[in-house]
Amino acid sequence: MTTPPQAPTCYRHPDRATYVRCTRCNRYICPECMRDAAVGHQCAECVGEGARSVRQARTQFGGVPASTPLVTYVLIAINVVMFALQTMSSELQRALVLFAPAVADGEWYRLLTSAFLHYGPMHIVFNMWALWVVGPPLEAALGRVRFIALYFMSALGGSVVVYLLSPLGAQTAGASGAVFGLFGATFVVGKRLNMDTRWVIGLIVINLVITFVVPGISWQGHLGGLVTGAAIAAAYAYAPRKNRNAVQAGVTVGVLLLFLLLIWWRTASLLSLFGVA
Repeated sequence: MTTPPQAPTCYRHPDRATYVRCTRCNRYICPECMRDAAVGHQCAECVGEGARSVRQARTQFGGVPASTPLVTYVLIAINVVMFALQTMSSELQRALVLFAPAVADGEWYRLLTSAFLHYGPMHIVFNMWALWVVGPPLEAALGRVRFIALYFMSALGGSVVVYLLSPLGAQTAGASGAVFGLFGATFVVGKRLNMDTRWVIGLIVINLVITFVVPGISWQGHLGGLVTGAAIAAAYAYAPRKNRNAVQAGVTVGVLLLFLLLIWWRTASLLSLFGVA
């Protein structure tokens, strides 16, 4: 008398008979544990291990591709919220705008907070429209981390030039420095990718003409942001592939240190002017 062979069972569910094997580890798997593969089926563990071993896609400049321009949307939302709060509280505006004597007195945060305030509906509408146009393509090309660094460094670059060159009594606000930085970066990245950049050149020229023709516009912030954005983007776009991350990070940190040095120098000059030791 012979005993019929026992049917194999799933390695995760011993009470379930199955004759299907994972094409990767060769263990038996039941229908619940099966995952479709290019050939046959794999178990959940092998699918997870395979996903971890797949190299993450990168943009041409080393960033992680951003299918959705989340950072752009968040920046627009922050600017809109801050504008709403600003219209409800004049005290908030006075506390956050870029005012050189206040910065020299230790309120350095104004160099960045001022980039999220705006003077009137047309001011914010134009800046947010520009951010909506140029932000998503740049975010997709650079990846989110580099795009965030580019945006904030451009905003800071514009504020630093305002701090250095604007009249002491000026109270400056707006995302224009950051937006001009994105204009400059769009030109640099477009040239690197052999794209038609005539449209962004026209956009930059038109906005520079407006900057110098219309009174009350901070040319310092616009030029500071434009030059900073173009410089940072050049480091991101033309860094050698072998040492790309180190070069990109090094240039970003180097420009930031330069800004801090200029801020310190301007602060010392103003304090001396005010007779503060």
